[in-house]
Amino acid sequence: MRAFLITLCLFISTLSFSQLTTTASGGNKKAVVGERIGLTDVTIHYDRPGVKGREGKIWGELVPVGFTNLGFGSAKSSPWRAGANENTTITFSTDVQVENNELPAGTYGLFMAYDPNETTVIFSKNSTSWGSYYYDEKEDALRIKVKPVKADQSTEWLKYEFTNQTDSSATAQLVWEKLSIPFRIQTDVTKNQIASFRKELRSDKGFNWLGWNQAAQWCAQHKVNLEEALLWADSATSQTFGGNTQFATYATKAQILSLLGRDDEATALIRNSMQYASMQDIHFYARQLVAAKKAKEALELFKANYTKYPKQFTTLMGMARGYSAMGDYKTALKYAQQAQPLAPDNMNKQGVEAAISKLKEGKDMN
Repeated sequence: MRAFLITLCLFISTLSFSQLTTTASGGNKKAVVGERIGLTDVTIHYDRPGVKGREGKIWGELVPVGFTNLGFGSAKSSPWRAGANENTTITFSTDVQVENNELPAGTYGLFMAYDPNETTVIFSKNSTSWGSYYYDEKEDALRIKVKPVKADQSTEWLKYEFTNQTDSSATAQLVWEKLSIPFRIQTDVTKNQIASFRKELRSDKGFNWLGWNQAAQWCAQHKVNLEEALLWADSATSQTFGGNTQFATYATKAQILSLLGRDDEATALIRNSMQYASMQDIHFYARQLVAAKKAKEALELFKANYTKYPKQFTTLMGMARGYSAMGDYKTALKYAQQAQPLAPDNMNKQGVEAAISKLKEGKDMN
C-alpha cells in the first residue's frame, strides 16, 4: 500500500509539472496595452471576451448593473472584473492622478460596477485573485465615478486603449460592443523628471559633467527647482567631472543665477568663462538674454563677440539684434545690411531680409 501511495503521489506530481500552455479559456484573448505619459509607464493586462452574437445583451445582462453576488468565493457583493478570466490589472510606474484623485505607483486589480449613467471604476490593492470572486472593498485603493459613452459602431472583442494624449495626461478607456468607459490619467511630469534626475545622477551618469549640466539646464528652462539646480550646475562646472573648461556649463549656471535674481554674479561668471566660448556659444547665450528682456547685458556680449570675431555674419547679426533690443533701430539696420551679403544660405538670407524690413519700419527685429 505504501509503495502504491508513493507511486500515486509521483504520478500526480508529474501531471502538475507537465501541463501544456493552451489558448485562453472560453476563447477569450489575452492582451496587454500600455502608454508612456510623461515619464510614467501605464500598463493594462486583461483578457478579451467577444460579443459573439450577443448584441444588446452585454451591458446590463452579461455585465450586470452594480454589484452582484456571483455565488462563489468569499465576496457577497462583487463588481465586474472589467474583462474575462483572471483579474484585469493596471500598473503605474509612478504616482498618478486618476480623474484628479491621487493614486500611488503600483499594480492594481481593475474592477467596474457598471451603471448606464455613472459607472464606478475601482482600483484594488488585490491584483492577484481570479476575477472578482474574492473582491473585498476594504482593499480598494481608489473608487471613481465616470460616465459611459455610447458608440455607433460595435467592437467585437473587448479592448483597452489610450486617447486624448498630452505631455502629462491621457484617457484610458475600456471599449466593448457599443459602449466605452473612459477614465483620465494625469501625471506630474516636473516632479517625476526631477526625481529621475536625482536617481540617475547617483549612477554612472553622474561621473560626467554632461549629466549634471543636462539636469541643471532642464530646470533652468522650466524655471523650477532652481536652488538644487544651482548645486547641479556647480558639479557640472567642477574640475572633478571635467566641465570646468566647457562654456556650456558656465552658461547654464549663469542662467540659473540670473533666474535667482543674482545678475551680477551671472555677468561676472560669463565674462570669466568667455575664454572657453566659441563665437556661436556667445551668440546664442546673448540671444537668451534678449529673450529674457536683458537687452543691456545682451548688447555687451554681442559687442565682445564682435570684437573677438569681427566682420562675421554671426557677429554682425548679433550686433543688429543687440541694438534692436535696445531700441536703436538705425544702428541695428546698419549692421544687418552689412550682414546681408555674408548670409551663408538661403534661409539665413531670408532671415536677414525680414530683419531689415522690420528695422526700416521702426520695429524690433528680435
